[in-house]
Amino acid sequence: MHDVAFIVYPGFELLDVSGPASVFNGANRALRQRGKSDFYKVGLASARGGGVESSSGVALETRPIADLRSAEARTVLVVGAEREHLLPAVADPALRAALPHLAGTAERFGSVCTGGFVLAALGLLDGCRVATHWDSCQPFAETFPRVTVDPDALYVIDGRLWTSAGVTTGIDMALAMIARDLDASIAGEVAKRLVLYARRPGYQSQFSPVLKAQVKGGSPFADLIGWMQSNLDASLDVPSLAVRAGLTERTFHRRFVAATGQTPARFVETARLDAARMLLSRGLSLKSVAAQVGLFPPARLAEAFERRFGIAPRLFRDMHPEL
Repeated sequence: MHDVAFIVYPGFELLDVSGPASVFNGANRALRQRGKSDFYKVGLASARGGGVESSSGVALETRPIADLRSAEARTVLVVGAEREHLLPAVADPALRAALPHLAGTAERFGSVCTGGFVLAALGLLDGCRVATHWDSCQPFAETFPRVTVDPDALYVIDGRLWTSAGVTTGIDMALAMIARDLDASIAGEVAKRLVLYARRPGYQSQFSPVLKAQVKGGSPFADLIGWMQSNLDASLDVPSLAVRAGLTERTFHRRFVAATGQTPARFVETARLDAARMLLSRGLSLKSVAAQVGLFPPARLAEAFERRFGIAPRLFRDMHPEL
């Protein structure tokens, strides 16, 4: 059995536990259907044990973290919460006493969402690259300058350290753990049974270009951006987009930058390259991908892709097959 210990505290985010826990349970179910024994055993620990209430009011029964032996915690994950609940957790003497040893002896350790703040406060993330909730990336980086925060990744694997971004990305990280521990097909079965749209790879951004643009400033170009996403193979230069928006080129450029924080050209390239990553992970040829995302011929796609991501698209496709 592979024991997974979730570390919780008053006010924790319930989905940070229930999402990944359901994934691990799903893996056991898939194994049983194949005539095999359960692999995962999920447990919860807190500073003093007993019932611990989440931010949603639902309480979970836990054991004292001091009673959690190293052999019973092969994977240790600290769950997240809002700032007002994180601060008491960071200062809790029982957590501060137990977590360094557990993290040091576990096969892997990490956090879901903002749980990384607790680990970072103990110096356990110094020199590491991590993911956290998009709204916490800047304060995390400012508070812990020795930690490198990846603001885009859904989850980050840095040696034994696994960290995920906001809330539901804990599910994506748990699926990746299953694929590594057991079999990619098991992870696929779990994702399908949980009716997930897709297994999202860690490199995928927390926000698509569309959502980023919609969040920033109310986005007066929401309809146009939606059309752009559906027509990446069309001519998306400033003159064409300005006509579609009913504005002069100069006015369109100025208002688009104000609304999205990016020039139209940069935004279009980002949208095309994000789409290219997803299509490449499905095993499509460079020629097909280049045509679909509007970066044809393939040499144009390869140049833009390598400039942005530092890796050739062919190699990326080989390294990130969709499972």
